[in-house]
Amino acid sequence: MDPIAIYFTGTAGAGKTTITRAFHDWMEESGYDALTVNLDPGMEEPGYEANIDIRDWVKLSEIQSEHGLGPNGAQIAASDVIALKIYEVREELERLNGDYVLIDTPGQVELFAFRESSRAIVEALTGERSLIAFLFDPALAKSPGGFVSLLLLSATVQFRFGLPLINVLSKADLLRPEDRQRVQQWGEEPFALYEAVGDESPGRDTGLSLELFRALESIGPLWQPLFTSAESHTGLEDLYATAQKVFSGGEDLEKSGGTNAPD
Repeated sequence: MDPIAIYFTGTAGAGKTTITRAFHDWMEESGYDALTVNLDPGMEEPGYEANIDIRDWVKLSEIQSEHGLGPNGAQIAASDVIALKIYEVREELERLNGDYVLIDTPGQVELFAFRESSRAIVEALTGERSLIAFLFDPALAKSPGGFVSLLLLSATVQFRFGLPLINVLSKADLLRPEDRQRVQQWGEEPFALYEAVGDESPGRDTGLSLELFRALESIGPLWQPLFTSAESHTGLEDLYATAQKVFSGGEDLEKSGGTNAPD
């Protein structure tokens, strides 16, 4: 059976690289086999040893020099080049063996989510056994308007790819207890978020806001984010359990038998 692939994406600074590394470490410590893939051709230092690094095929600096492009233009051009090279990358991935493939996407979410080449990359690289972990930056998520904006963006990303999506609030340890409690309430009680948005922006068009919240409520499971911390590994077991539920009905993987596997 093909491995489960998780694409970590979200706004710049949300912690995609950090959680990729942390979730890989947690899986290895728990006795599961996980591979890491760096899909960002412009990354300077990933902070982990990627099993597959797209920079072995495409480097942003070379794209810039060859075509005289700035960083943003080079990222766009690089995504198209990656799409052409992706079957070579897949061959390398198939040569390796793992239960999970953890994929670190480019820093700017629009470079991953809103380029047609990205859909081709995902389909060719990992196919149907793929899901997206959309990271909520706590600095933005702790305000009502920011939380709604992230919900809308994550829903847009799911619409673009048509894949299962899990909202993940990264760096949860940076939230004050009262902020965490409030964000958790917004995830559990949509009307509480609706009221908070109204309190934050008095005079906002209530009719538009109500229709917006009706649309968000229809998202269902996407509403409630998982709280995680790469530093303490909090919530990573929940992320694993949710992914297993999506693809295996919650059935646990057989462990690899490593010395660090728990009983």
